[in-house]
Amino acid sequence: MWNGVTRILERAIPRRIEFFSATYATFRNGEIYYDTKLFPPLLGEEESLPNETDLSFSSMDKTLTSGRQRADIARVASIARRFSELTLAKQVIKKELSRGDILVMDGTLQAAFTNESKYLEELYAAAQEDGVIVSGLSKTSALFTDTGLSLLGAVDKLAQERNFKLEWYYPIAESNSKDHDVMIMVMKLNTISERVFRFEIQNGQFKALSELQLNEILTHLVTNSRDTTFPGYPYGLVDADRFARVSFDEIEHYRTILLSQITSLGKWEKFARHIKAGDAHSILNLLIG
Repeated sequence: MWNGVTRILERAIPRRIEFFSATYATFRNGEIYYDTKLFPPLLGEEESLPNETDLSFSSMDKTLTSGRQRADIARVASIARRFSELTLAKQVIKKELSRGDILVMDGTLQAAFTNESKYLEELYAAAQEDGVIVSGLSKTSALFTDTGLSLLGAVDKLAQERNFKLEWYYPIAESNSKDHDVMIMVMKLNTISERVFRFEIQNGQFKALSELQLNEILTHLVTNSRDTTFPGYPYGLVDADRFARVSFDEIEHYRTILLSQITSLGKWEKFARHIKAGDAHSILNLLIG
């Protein structure tokens, strides 16, 4: 939490929320489903996690598959984190933010998966009730112009051709679908930055903003985007990424514990054949470096 370039230290939620999840395949109703179980290490953290019933998907769910291929179970496993981010964001609004504050999600506000729109709608309802602005800033964008150019790159080129020297923003599209109800903008948050970003504000809230209020929101983002390590990108999001990242060392630590437990239970032979069905890429990565 930041006020411009000043970190806010007093927190109602004092630590990051951690949990383990296990995603597994099961056969029911004539097809393969992926289900996820959640394991919060501390009592009381359950309220920060999504409902497990929302983490059950058909392996042929169209929001998860690629072409005609069955959904990758690893992609399904990542959904628990996305839903928990939205659940925690709602808690932050209710417990920590005040009217006029801005919540900036890392990424778009588009519901990509089945059941995700439910969590976005709950987030918007909490924000509307408490007068908090919900937004999202994406590091990358796959949007294109109708001539096949990168949309962000095309807008940035136009800004350079018109000799824009200061920070700027440009509303480029309004999305009104149930899964993506936002105003989409392109913005440059630092004069020395070589990058522009995609920024979204929930549609109803955007339309209710005066030009002065919108400029105030963007000014706060500009103020927070002056760090020399990544000028033009809000340092709050850099800090959030660092804080939330699961390091390779952590992964290996828990992998070792898990494999040790499987072995001690005498189940290694049962699990090994299934692990070997999907670990060839990992072996090649170790060989190549």
